[in-house]
Amino acid sequence: MAEQSPTPTSSNPAPTGGTTAAKRSTAAKKAAATRSRRQATEARKRSAAARKAAETRRELAKTPVDRAQEYAERAVLVPFGAALIARDSVVSGVDELRSKLTTREGAEKELAAQRKRLQADLRRYERRGLSERKRIERELRKARTRVEREMRRRRTRVERELRTLQRDVTRQATAARRDVAAQTDLLSSRAQALLENGATQGIRVAGRVQEQFARVA
Repeated sequence: MAEQSPTPTSSNPAPTGGTTAAKRSTAAKKAAATRSRRQATEARKRSAAARKAAETRRELAKTPVDRAQEYAERAVLVPFGAALIARDSVVSGVDELRSKLTTREGAEKELAAQRKRLQADLRRYERRGLSERKRIERELRKARTRVEREMRRRRTRVERELRTLQRDVTRQATAARRDVAAQTDLLSSRAQALLENGATQGIRVAGRVQEQFARVA
């Protein structure tokens, strides 16, 4: 009698429903996090675009006078702010130096380091001030050019309108003179006709009177 061989069984267990649900939950969380990050990025982009558009509108709304005033204020405030920052740096450096004055050698090193930092800051402020002054000068030249261009444009428009008005006035005066001349000629013709008619009537009346005197005589 032949022996029956045992039925082979799989060593890997089949996936359960709990594992599949956990995978789906993890995928859903990742997708939600991705959507949230994408929405946050789009919101930041929209906010930045709105701020940029508002700044552009404010810049376009400024008049040449406003820009000149702004540049003048910057020319005063930038060196003043640099001086204040330098003063604060010196004050903070002195305070820090007091806390580090333990030995003469350490104090000398600290003083040398503070001096180098101060000189570097002063050079940096000088470069920044020079750069800002050049930028302000360029902006002022641009503003002056815009103002001069606008003034020339307005002057040209006013001159053109004045020439048009002068032509209209000249045309109307010429037409009025022609009308006056025509009316004068018409009145002269009528007066001449009346005079000639009166003379003719006078001659006729005189002739009739003479005829009557002749008949009486």
